[in-house]
Amino acid sequence: MNRRGSFFQPKHLFIALLVICIVLIVFSALSSKVNNAVRSGFNTVLMPMQKGLNRIGSAVSDELSELASLREVQQENEALKEELAFLRQENAKYQLQTAELEKYRELLEMKDQYPDYPTIGAHVIGENPSNWDKTILIDRGSNDGIKENMNVLAQGGLVGVVKSVTANSATVRLIIDQDCQVGAMALLTEEACMVRGDLELFSQGLLMVEKMDKDARIYEDYKIVTSNRSSLYLPGILIGYVRNINVDANSLTKSGELVPVVDFTHLDSVLVITQLKETGN
Repeated sequence: MNRRGSFFQPKHLFIALLVICIVLIVFSALSSKVNNAVRSGFNTVLMPMQKGLNRIGSAVSDELSELASLREVQQENEALKEELAFLRQENAKYQLQTAELEKYRELLEMKDQYPDYPTIGAHVIGENPSNWDKTILIDRGSNDGIKENMNVLAQGGLVGVVKSVTANSATVRLIIDQDCQVGAMALLTEEACMVRGDLELFSQGLLMVEKMDKDARIYEDYKIVTSNRSSLYLPGILIGYVRNINVDANSLTKSGELVPVVDFTHLDSVLVITQLKETGN
């Protein structure tokens, strides 16, 4: 019993514990170095990968944000296009209404210019493109009280005379027709003359003034109006302004050119005088 007890003496236990502690200390030191080496290796490999992944993630996030912004811009652009189309349509309606009101204003001004004559407004719905027969078609007819030989005005001056009538339309013969002759006079002096259409002058936007007495007091830029001598046209309707007056070869009369107040290439609305010329027949 003594020998067995002597084997586990305190000093032996102390030495054993000391050895165990030394072993643990050495193992801990070695383990720390191994861990540091492993950590360093992982950091060397993973850090660049992590940075790359972070960059890729940031790039993808930016692309997604830009894509979302682009979709918003496209949606806004489509909305703006629709709004612009609507505004253009409204603007076209407004311009059309403004033009229509301007036409009515011109017609009212003409009514005021010729207050002694009863009138009715009409729109031009067609024209004859022939060089020989100068006519237009209007949207008023016998149902509106229109009759043949009624005078027609536009832009403050004489356009022509009603040539034929249907129930809802009428054909107007223009004074620029080469077979049309209008008895006229100078407004200021009441000297007589004749206005007629001329194909050559019409290409220049002019009419012919002729059969003026050689000594007639008709001078440049005088207003020429219809006279009482005309069998079809009511008196006092403005036709245009005379120019380039010259004595004819017969030395008895003189002729010239007339600048009409009506632009016959842009006839949209007209005013029909519903009173016929009284000829005494």
